[in-house]
Amino acid sequence: MEMADRHPLPVYYDFASTICYVAHRVLGRLAPRIDEIGVDLEWRPVDLTGLTGWRRGARVTGPGRENALRVASELGVPVRMPGFWIDSRAVHGVALALGGDPVKEAVWRERVWSAIFEEGVDPGEEGAIDRLVTDVGIGEDIGRTGPSIEAATDRAREAGIQGVPAFLVDRWPMGGIQEDQSMIAFFERYVRKRRRERGEP
Repeated sequence: MEMADRHPLPVYYDFASTICYVAHRVLGRLAPRIDEIGVDLEWRPVDLTGLTGWRRGARVTGPGRENALRVASELGVPVRMPGFWIDSRAVHGVALALGGDPVKEAVWRERVWSAIFEEGVDPGEEGAIDRLVTDVGIGEDIGRTGPSIEAATDRAREAGIQGVPAFLVDRWPMGGIQEDQSMIAFFERYVRKRRRERGEP
């Protein structure tokens, strides 16, 4: 497919979010179809604490937890949900440092999300991030310099992002994740819209 037929679509996420993990799994199983449609997802990390004021380390209980587990179940994604809101800043630092290498960045997202929501790893624990970096072989000092998650979160706020996951369709954030066919329909509508704007059939 030629570059003119590709349509970038930003998707904002926080490693701490269970719903973002569910979105990662849903979009992963849809990846061949998404590629066929012509959409290139551009994953952009944000710190949801910086957007919402949620307290790091706060227990995740009640309706919020129940809703996240319900969505995961309905979308067929097994999840081991942490009992507290994790500190995702360091793992986001690595993702941002890898922003110029989409392949390594994708490997990092997979490793971090599987560690948190399948293995029960707290990436904020001492030594955890170094072990994760070693697991994927991306260099011991990666993520210690470069773009900051605070700056990335500020840019997301300026773009109108108020929660995650969120797809930025032109200037309009579309939040959440749905079942497979609804997501495919969403991507197809997005591409049709982009083509109409360019005067294509």
